[in-house]
Amino acid sequence: MATISDVARMAGVSTSTVSHVINGTRPVRDETRARVEEAVRSTGYRRDGLARAMRRSRTDSIGLILTDVSEPAFAAMARGVEREAMDAGLTVLLANSGEDPELEARALEVLAERRVDGLIVAPVARSHREAIAAVIDQGTPVVLIDRLGGVRADQVGVENTAPVRELVHHLVEHGHRRIALAAGDIDVPTLAERRRGYLEALGEAGIAVDDTLVVTGSGRADDTRERMLDVLRQSEPPSAVVAASTETAVGVLEAAKGLGLTTPDDFAFATFDGFPHSDLFRPGITTVTQPAHEIGATAMELLLSRIDGSLTSRPRTVRLEPEITYRESCGCPA
Repeated sequence: MATISDVARMAGVSTSTVSHVINGTRPVRDETRARVEEAVRSTGYRRDGLARAMRRSRTDSIGLILTDVSEPAFAAMARGVEREAMDAGLTVLLANSGEDPELEARALEVLAERRVDGLIVAPVARSHREAIAAVIDQGTPVVLIDRLGGVRADQVGVENTAPVRELVHHLVEHGHRRIALAAGDIDVPTLAERRRGYLEALGEAGIAVDDTLVVTGSGRADDTRERMLDVLRQSEPPSAVVAASTETAVGVLEAAKGLGLTTPDDFAFATFDGFPHSDLFRPGITTVTQPAHEIGATAMELLLSRIDGSLTSRPRTVRLEPEITYRESCGCPA
């Protein structure tokens, strides 16, 4: 493997001159720069990024902890983080916590041991927030995404309450009074906020809350399916259902399929997050789409600002606006 000395010897310059050309740390004459660059190409020399990072007390890496990167919203957030990190010359180390507080704590420990320059975390439902706070106290910048609150750190998420409130009002305008909510695990802050929007809309419409129409639990598709079967079998079933996440949406639709029910013929349906290419579904599914890629990119931009010291103010919270697309599943025309 070629060394910086090999490059210097071929170019007829000192190793310090080679370093200045490669790292841009000092102006070098065009003729000399050209010789050095040609020598780098000829020898196949590659910088020792790790050694360079260690000299700067940096590892040029960041940790990203998500609950489930296979979920469409989290996958898009990860791509947003990765794109900004790549542009900044950083490597992303990804960990899946699987909604397990112990796995999350272990991921935090491992990434901290690797001395990552910063962390982006979507906390699990019953996260050990003190573990995240401990990492911050040690001097590692942390940005929370999607699931906000509980830790004094920068946070980037989406507006959750208002969009669900608007969805429910829309269904009320379509004449629906028995509206169910597949809420999932309301210990997850985002899902709790979405349930709040549902409750606020019912109150504003003068509709009494029927607890039998609010499905909680783990939020997984299989669990939601089993719980929704009981709801859809009621003597007076809901005429509309709102799902608070992609997983709960799958559970609702699986339950409906098992009972031979279709949307919008048997019940109106709308969901938060939804599915990739949901416009291709027939009937089209009314969906609240969050700018997940932008959430990841914004979180990474904030983290970079903390890492390089350009942002030193108190922690910031950024809420991005989702977009509601009304389609046939809620009774709207195609």
